Amino acid sequence: MARPRTAEVERLLTVGEVAAILATSDRFPRRLIAERRIRFVRVGRHVRIPESALRELIDAGMIEPSDRPRRRRRAA
Repeated sequence: MARPRTAEVERLLTVGEVAAILATSDRFPRRLIAERRIRFVRVGRHVRIPESALRELIDAGMIEPSDRPRRRRRAA
């Protein structure tokens, strides 16, 4: 008899872990949470951020390089 497959639980990061990954202070991820700019989970009174939410935030801010040369501004 096969065992029922359990759903995998995504890793949840603390505010401190997110700050370390982004190389910022703890205030920055807390501000993202307060402004509802990142998905988060409340576990009791604790706040955790799913790894996928952090990846989405980083991907949304990603700027791809352009293949055309940048024009210089002329000095006024």
